[in-house]
Amino acid sequence: MIKIFIDEKAIEVEKSTTILKAAEQAGIDIPHLCYHPAFPPEGTCRMCLVEIEGLPSLELACSTQVKDGMKVSTKSERVIEARKGVLEFLLAEHPPDCPICDKAGECSLQDYYEEYGQFENQFNEFKEKREKKVKIGKNLIRDMERCILCRRCVRFLKEVTKTQELGVFERGIHSEINILDGVLVDNNYSGNLAEICPVGAMTDSDFRFKTRTWFLKKGESICPLCSRGCSIFIEYHEGFSRFTLPKRVYRIRSRENHKVNGFWICDIGRYGYSYIDENRIDKIIVNNKEGGETITWEKMVILLAEKIKRLYYIKKTSRIALILNTWLSNEELFLINKIFRNDLSVENIYFTDPPEGEEDDLLLTSERSPNKRGAREIGLDLKPINLETLADKTDLLLIFGSFMFDQFNLAEIKSALDNIKMKIIFATHSNEMNSLVDIVLPMSLIAEKEGSLTNVDGIVQRFSPVLMAQGECQPEWKVLVNLAKELEINFRYYSQFSSPEAILDEMGKKISFFEKKSE
Repeated sequence: MIKIFIDEKAIEVEKSTTILKAAEQAGIDIPHLCYHPAFPPEGTCRMCLVEIEGLPSLELACSTQVKDGMKVSTKSERVIEARKGVLEFLLAEHPPDCPICDKAGECSLQDYYEEYGQFENQFNEFKEKREKKVKIGKNLIRDMERCILCRRCVRFLKEVTKTQELGVFERGIHSEINILDGVLVDNNYSGNLAEICPVGAMTDSDFRFKTRTWFLKKGESICPLCSRGCSIFIEYHEGFSRFTLPKRVYRIRSRENHKVNGFWICDIGRYGYSYIDENRIDKIIVNNKEGGETITWEKMVILLAEKIKRLYYIKKTSRIALILNTWLSNEELFLINKIFRNDLSVENIYFTDPPEGEEDDLLLTSERSPNKRGAREIGLDLKPINLETLADKTDLLLIFGSFMFDQFNLAEIKSALDNIKMKIIFATHSNEMNSLVDIVLPMSLIAEKEGSLTNVDGIVQRFSPVLMAQGECQPEWKVLVNLAKELEINFRYYSQFSSPEAILDEMGKKISFFEKKSE
């Protein structure tokens, strides 16, 4: 470690650290546009110039490494004037269209102009006319007039995806970021380009003109669309008092996590969020009852517990079957395993998940569910469904999720379920399968509840609710705890589980894999 001084503040840092990173560690902000921690420093934008005692010229904070005793000024008069000059050149060709730009509200150029700029324009020349609203990828719209040639997008495609669809063409004032004729940006990570663009040059067609960024709130969550379990931000709009919005979630963005996904997420995770809002069910539905009988959660738990206890007391729990999926959290799978396998000796437990998809060598895995590893570590056998066996040996069927549609058609499912006396589905979405069961219970999604997931590499990640569950939706863990207490097989044991955190702590005591993860 060496000692340096930034704005007269003493800081101890590693010897090979750059001034920019040292300043970040000390909580000192140095403006930058081209720098991104995922790429080697490039020094294109010149916004990070600082004054170093003993050196005649200003130096780049992004690429200059610290030396013992170095004294750096980030706010001297020379530095401020240099930043103003850089901004003036950048804005000389930049269009004044902030009111309609999707980046407004989170644009670095906007922020720096407010802090260092607010000067009169000295350029009398006309701004260069460049291409606007040009489709350069499956979800990318480029506005070249806004581009500041930071080359973040070019470097991402060269160093991360290694597909190199973008490059800098022409020279001088005519330089521009572009694609080769007819070769669009088409890879699994193209959406990251709009996210890392510091201005509004690279826009996302999925988000374009949908809402303004200052209306959005965000929360930390985990992407459930493959077994990588990437860290994400869910950005949502709560709506206005005078009218409702067509959806809650407007954007998914990557959240930095170097153990799992680094700085990036794939396009499947970024754009596949429609499941959060579309076709959701938000109330308990009782089928085959005149007038559509209403029932509360309390009555529902009592009813289900009575049916289970009836089979338990006559020693026919072998007539109970469960169909699970690995979108359930670690805590929920643990409770199911404890209640039904250990306490009730139910053996007919099956799994259905979304079909496998293509994987790549970066983040995307072939498993399209987030918690297969967790289910295996808990000790569950992920055996597939045999519809014939299910129909012949079942009186009470509990279905978690609707992934049976991925394996069987509606006629096959109906034929099997018709012979089962009582069928209950714990569902998040409305579909044809809900009409084949006796009771439909509305459940919360991962974005609406608390728990943990185990990704493909065995990393246990906790998540908290970002969105408020709609209507009567409940998390499965809460329903399972209430059911276990109503069964009265081990009331005191299940009464301790007031939260998923308490369940995970118990898992750490019972299962060695989760021992350290529960801390």
